[in-house]
Amino acid sequence: MALDAFDRALIAATQAGLPLVPRPYDAVGATLGVSGERVRQRLGELLHSGLVRRIGAVPHHYKLGFTANGMSVWDVADEQVDALARQVALLPGVSHCYLRPRSLPVWPYNLFAMLHGRSRSEVAEQAAHLAQLLGPHCRQHDILYSSAVLKKTGLRLKED
Repeated sequence: MALDAFDRALIAATQAGLPLVPRPYDAVGATLGVSGERVRQRLGELLHSGLVRRIGAVPHHYKLGFTANGMSVWDVADEQVDALARQVALLPGVSHCYLRPRSLPVWPYNLFAMLHGRSRSEVAEQAAHLAQLLGPHCRQHDILYSSAVLKKTGLRLKED
Protein backbone atom coordinates (compact mmCIF):
# COMPACT_ATOMS: atom_id res chain seq x y z
CA MET A 1 0.00 0.00 0.00
CA ALA A 2 1.48 3.31 -1.06
CA LEU A 3 0.94 6.41 1.02
CA ASP A 4 -0.80 9.27 -0.70
CA ALA A 5 -0.56 12.93 0.32
CA PHE A 6 -3.51 12.63 2.71
CA ASP A 7 -2.01 9.57 4.41
CA ARG A 8 1.30 11.35 4.90
CA ALA A 9 -0.47 14.40 6.33
CA LEU A 10 -2.58 12.17 8.59
CA ILE A 11 0.44 10.32 9.92
CA ALA A 12 2.35 13.56 10.39
CA ALA A 13 -0.62 14.99 12.32
CA THR A 14 -0.85 11.96 14.62
CA GLN A 15 2.72 10.69 14.95
CA ALA A 16 3.35 12.66 18.14
CA GLY A 17 0.09 11.34 19.59
CA LEU A 18 -3.53 12.29 19.44
CA PRO A 19 -4.44 15.61 21.03
CA LEU A 20 -5.64 15.32 24.62
CA VAL A 21 -9.07 16.78 23.97
CA PRO A 22 -12.57 15.30 24.28
CA ARG A 23 -12.80 14.63 20.51
CA PRO A 24 -9.24 14.00 19.29
CA TYR A 25 -10.17 12.72 15.82
CA ASP A 26 -12.22 15.86 15.20
CA ALA A 27 -9.26 17.98 16.27
CA VAL A 28 -6.94 16.12 13.88
CA GLY A 29 -9.53 16.42 11.13
CA ALA A 30 -9.77 20.17 11.70
CA THR A 31 -6.04 20.54 11.07
CA LEU A 32 -6.35 18.50 7.86
CA GLY A 33 -9.57 20.04 6.59
CA VAL A 34 -11.61 16.85 6.89
CA SER A 35 -14.09 15.44 9.38
CA GLY A 36 -13.17 13.43 12.43
CA GLU A 37 -15.09 10.56 10.83
CA ARG A 38 -12.77 10.70 7.79
CA VAL A 39 -9.77 10.57 10.14
CA ARG A 40 -11.20 7.52 11.97
CA GLN A 41 -12.10 5.84 8.68
CA ARG A 42 -8.65 6.25 7.14
CA LEU A 43 -6.84 5.25 10.32
CA GLY A 44 -9.05 2.16 10.39
CA GLU A 45 -8.08 1.35 6.81
CA LEU A 46 -4.40 1.82 7.62
CA LEU A 47 -4.82 -0.51 10.60
CA HIS A 48 -6.64 -3.09 8.49
CA SER A 49 -3.91 -2.97 5.83
CA GLY A 50 -1.21 -3.45 8.45
CA LEU A 51 0.55 -0.21 7.57
CA VAL A 52 -0.39 1.01 11.04
CA ARG A 53 -0.10 -1.83 13.53
CA ARG A 54 -2.06 -0.34 16.41
CA ILE A 55 -3.42 2.81 17.94
CA GLY A 56 -3.25 2.94 21.68
CA ALA A 57 -2.23 4.80 24.76
CA VAL A 58 1.50 4.79 25.51
CA PRO A 59 1.78 5.70 29.16
CA HIS A 60 4.99 7.13 30.51
CA HIS A 61 5.31 4.81 33.48
CA TYR A 62 7.95 6.87 35.28
CA LYS A 63 5.76 9.98 35.19
CA LEU A 64 2.89 7.91 36.59
CA GLY A 65 5.06 6.81 39.51
CA PHE A 66 5.84 3.33 38.24
CA THR A 67 9.62 3.55 38.55
CA ALA A 68 10.45 -0.12 39.17
CA ASN A 69 9.62 -1.58 35.79
CA GLY A 70 11.01 -4.97 35.02
CA MET A 71 10.92 -7.37 32.12
CA SER A 72 10.31 -10.73 33.70
CA VAL A 73 11.68 -13.63 31.67
CA TRP A 74 10.54 -17.22 32.09
CA ASP A 75 11.71 -20.62 30.91
CA VAL A 76 8.38 -22.36 30.38
CA ALA A 77 7.77 -25.83 28.97
CA ASP A 78 7.11 -25.45 25.25
CA GLU A 79 3.97 -27.60 25.30
CA GLN A 80 2.35 -25.29 27.90
CA VAL A 81 3.73 -21.88 27.00
CA ASP A 82 0.97 -20.70 24.62
CA ALA A 83 -1.86 -21.38 27.06
CA LEU A 84 0.05 -19.99 30.03
CA ALA A 85 1.12 -16.86 28.14
CA ARG A 86 -2.55 -16.06 27.46
CA GLN A 87 -3.20 -16.19 31.22
CA VAL A 88 -0.12 -14.13 32.04
CA ALA A 89 -1.14 -11.42 29.56
CA LEU A 90 -4.37 -10.92 31.51
CA LEU A 91 -2.68 -10.24 34.86
CA PRO A 92 -3.21 -6.65 36.06
CA GLY A 93 0.48 -5.73 36.43
CA VAL A 94 1.48 -7.02 32.98
CA SER A 95 1.52 -4.37 30.26
CA HIS A 96 2.73 -6.65 27.50
CA CYS A 97 3.57 -10.31 27.19
CA TYR A 98 5.10 -12.21 24.32
CA LEU A 99 7.03 -15.30 23.29
CA ARG A 100 10.57 -15.38 21.92
CA PRO A 101 12.75 -18.29 20.90
CA ARG A 102 15.38 -19.43 23.36
CA SER A 103 19.04 -18.84 22.54
CA LEU A 104 20.68 -21.80 24.21
CA PRO A 105 22.91 -22.29 26.05
CA VAL A 106 23.08 -18.62 27.07
CA TRP A 107 19.41 -17.62 27.14
CA PRO A 108 16.87 -20.27 28.26
CA TYR A 109 13.84 -17.94 28.47
CA ASN A 110 10.91 -18.14 26.06
CA LEU A 111 8.18 -16.10 27.80
CA PHE A 112 8.49 -12.38 28.49
CA ALA A 113 6.12 -10.30 30.63
CA MET A 114 6.67 -6.62 31.44
CA LEU A 115 5.79 -5.84 35.06
CA HIS A 116 5.27 -2.37 36.49
CA GLY A 117 5.43 -1.24 40.08
CA ARG A 118 6.27 1.68 42.33
CA SER A 119 9.02 -0.36 43.99
CA ARG A 120 11.08 -3.40 43.19
CA SER A 121 9.39 -5.27 46.02
CA GLU A 122 6.03 -4.61 44.34
CA VAL A 123 7.37 -6.02 41.07
CA ALA A 124 8.87 -9.00 42.91
CA GLU A 125 5.43 -9.72 44.42
CA GLN A 126 3.91 -9.67 40.95
CA ALA A 127 6.62 -12.05 39.73
CA ALA A 128 5.93 -14.36 42.67
CA HIS A 129 2.25 -14.43 41.71
CA LEU A 130 3.24 -15.14 38.12
CA ALA A 131 5.52 -17.97 39.28
CA GLN A 132 2.58 -19.53 41.13
CA LEU A 133 0.48 -19.33 37.98
CA LEU A 134 3.18 -21.00 35.88
CA GLY A 135 3.78 -23.62 38.57
CA PRO A 136 5.87 -26.66 37.65
CA HIS A 137 5.82 -25.70 33.95
CA CYS A 138 8.42 -22.99 34.70
CA ARG A 139 12.01 -24.10 35.20
CA GLN A 140 13.56 -20.71 36.02
CA HIS A 141 12.98 -16.99 35.73
CA ASP A 142 14.57 -13.60 36.25
CA ILE A 143 13.63 -9.92 36.26
CA LEU A 144 15.56 -7.38 34.21
CA TYR A 145 14.80 -3.95 35.68
CA SER A 146 14.63 -0.91 33.44
CA SER A 147 17.22 1.78 34.06
CA ALA A 148 16.05 4.30 31.44
CA VAL A 149 13.19 5.05 29.09
CA LEU A 150 14.64 4.45 25.65
CA LYS A 151 11.67 4.84 23.31
CA LYS A 152 8.17 6.21 23.69
CA THR A 153 7.24 6.97 20.11
CA GLY A 154 5.41 5.30 17.30
CA LEU A 155 5.58 5.67 13.56
CA ARG A 156 7.65 8.60 12.34
CA LEU A 157 7.74 9.71 8.72
CA LYS A 158 10.93 11.11 7.34
CA GLU A 159 10.45 14.75 6.44
CA ASP A 160 10.77 15.63 2.74
